[in-house]
Amino acid sequence: MLEFDQVHKTYATPQGPIRVLKDVTLRLAPGQSLALMGESGSGKSTLLHLAAGLDLPDQGTITLAGEGLAALAEPARAKLRREQLGLVFQQFHLVPSLTVIDNLRLQARLARRDDTAWTAHLLERLGLHGLEKRYPEQLSGGQQQRLAIGRALAPRPALLLADEPTGNLDETTASHVLELLLSLVHETQCALLVVTHSPQVAAPLDRCLRLSHGSLLDATP
Repeated sequence: MLEFDQVHKTYATPQGPIRVLKDVTLRLAPGQSLALMGESGSGKSTLLHLAAGLDLPDQGTITLAGEGLAALAEPARAKLRREQLGLVFQQFHLVPSLTVIDNLRLQARLARRDDTAWTAHLLERLGLHGLEKRYPEQLSGGQQQRLAIGRALAPRPALLLADEPTGNLDETTASHVLELLLSLVHETQCALLVVTHSPQVAAPLDRCLRLSHGSLLDATP
């Protein structure tokens, strides 16, 4: 579903070029989950941006759902993101002027995959049934993150990218949200890539890789 093959990424700075990723190779199959850990500045965000086609590597190839990202123009990459990717962030990025149900259906509508039965199922699984007409500000932090997860999964993406998805939640709420996330990912059989600082978040995933000075190390016990 997602392949990095000998990927390098360097950024130009006034102090000279900075190599952020060095010879990164990874494979993520449908239904698999992968945690990516590392210190701040290790290249985690860069790798996530590359996986989403928001940036392109200097060397190497990245393939998403069978498509080589470098071979696609930006409109085609945007279409691929819309149809194949779900994104979950530490900051919930819900639309404050939209109700719960409209936030939930937003991504599915953009992907032209709005499914009434699946939406109703998600509302139940997310614990948001009966809250459809509320606005994000009327929800707790845990409810907002559950809604953000549901929005990302509403179009049934092939790959879900999650950037510190429980970083703004207390420990108990984070545990419940993570359990729900993994359960829904298993149900949809999408691939999952999670960037996290938390060993507790990484532990239940299939594999864990660590970025160190731009290189990937296998951190799975």
